[in-house]
Amino acid sequence: MAESYAAGPTTTALLEETIDANFKRAVATYPEREALVVRHQNIRWTYSELDERIEELARGLMALGIQVGDRVGLWSPNRFEWTLTQYATARIGAIMVCLNPAYRTTELEYALNQSGTRLLVAAPEFKTSNYQAMYAEVADACPAVEHAVFMGADSWDALLARASEVSGDQVAERSRSLDHFDAINIQYTSGTTGLPKGATLTHRNILNNGFFTGEGCEYTHEDRVCIPVPFYHCFGMVMGNLGSTSHGATMVIPNDAFEPVSVLEAVQEEQCTSLYGVPTMFIGELGLPDFESYDLSSLRTGIMAGSPCPVEIMKQVVDRMNMEQVTICYGMTETSPVSTQTGADDPIEKRVSSVGRVHPHVEIRVADPETGQTVERGISGEFQTRGYSVMKGYWNEPELTATAIDAEGWMHTGDLAVMSEDGYVNITGRIKDLIIRGGENVAPLEVEEYLYTHPDVIDVQVVGVPDDKFGEEICAFVQTKPSSAVDTETIRSFCDGKIAHFKIPRYVVVVSEFPMTVTGKIQKYKLRDIATEQLGLADAAQTA
Repeated sequence: MAESYAAGPTTTALLEETIDANFKRAVATYPEREALVVRHQNIRWTYSELDERIEELARGLMALGIQVGDRVGLWSPNRFEWTLTQYATARIGAIMVCLNPAYRTTELEYALNQSGTRLLVAAPEFKTSNYQAMYAEVADACPAVEHAVFMGADSWDALLARASEVSGDQVAERSRSLDHFDAINIQYTSGTTGLPKGATLTHRNILNNGFFTGEGCEYTHEDRVCIPVPFYHCFGMVMGNLGSTSHGATMVIPNDAFEPVSVLEAVQEEQCTSLYGVPTMFIGELGLPDFESYDLSSLRTGIMAGSPCPVEIMKQVVDRMNMEQVTICYGMTETSPVSTQTGADDPIEKRVSSVGRVHPHVEIRVADPETGQTVERGISGEFQTRGYSVMKGYWNEPELTATAIDAEGWMHTGDLAVMSEDGYVNITGRIKDLIIRGGENVAPLEVEEYLYTHPDVIDVQVVGVPDDKFGEEICAFVQTKPSSAVDTETIRSFCDGKIAHFKIPRYVVVVSEFPMTVTGKIQKYKLRDIATEQLGLADAAQTA
């Protein structure tokens, strides 16, 4: 049996250029093609028009005194100003700091101070979040922040008005001076445990990852990519924006945040050829009562990523959404993000049961978490990756960086994986998510995949909860179809004789929604806390 190691193809060369140099080539090649459509703001710009607006903002930022390497915080849902700021900061070499739109004052203050952000660019408000008021609360505690600019407000107009103070030659000279190995982006990890860490990414990291992800979807300048995932995360700004502009394709933004009706309307009316989403988004779209009324015939491909993709949902995306060439991507923020991807021409069984094979110019392996040795194919271990896509490190956190990236350059993901003989990878869960019940290791994903086959189950998440006897027991949180009568006994009966007894949930909690991060990742640690409280397991938690 071969070792669980694979190196990606190198036939297509890496892009050894900055984000701005790559974008300028797209502008020169496709000046009159649509580049950005933002439906909720009535924006529709060609590549040349988008370039003009990026240039205006870049001049304004330079007039404000923003230097190469200065940090510019970006705190907003999906808006055209987000995209302008992304490309303008890249043009002048400022490091864009992505701030989660769900952040509240404590998290905002931490991220601004930890990154040393000099300029904050933010939406004025969004839903129940008043960003101006929250920033006002922490401004005195963030001494590095010299300026705060709010999109659509007087401060945004004032910033653009300063563009006349800087010439195009000055911007071009700044852009030419940049190195593609320079840091250009700080991505704060979701922080479901502990304080967020700032993964520091370069032009080379994210430009190439966006490009090769788009290559995996076989993008050309004819493609129109519907991007309902948040910009603040790599899925939106790298796989979405950079994946599109590196191919001259069109970015279509359906709304400021995910809402299934607006996504399907955007696909239908904009004739999108590709659609992105995490599994919960596709579940929401497929679950619309009038789903069949939407014309999705323009769709060809897309990406499902961000969390494990249920087999049943993947099959429906292929069959009901016309996404015959949909791909699965797997990765993490610290690797820009994608390390593996299924191919558009992979057999359907591979695309519904794996996260694909190694990405171009990347190495991957599955290693024993204890010894660090590469395991044989078919054996479970920790997924590790190295190559151009691995971050420079965590911003100002050398010790944390050293625990994540070893001396040989391998990024330790903390994910459990199995590599098949033909190189396809299955992610079976997080090392810390493993449920250990009476000495038996149970991967939550394995139980979830089976429960998805229950006709009344829409979505399911399995967690370990404390137990006096076994240390941990299995609890399934299920979202069910309306008027169904799913309870603990029906689920246990459904499992009886079908999966090993120690994998059968002892507890079943029916829910209408799951606690999620803004990127659509379900926060399993919160589910464990909810179960512990609702099921009266606090005493067991003291000993488990």
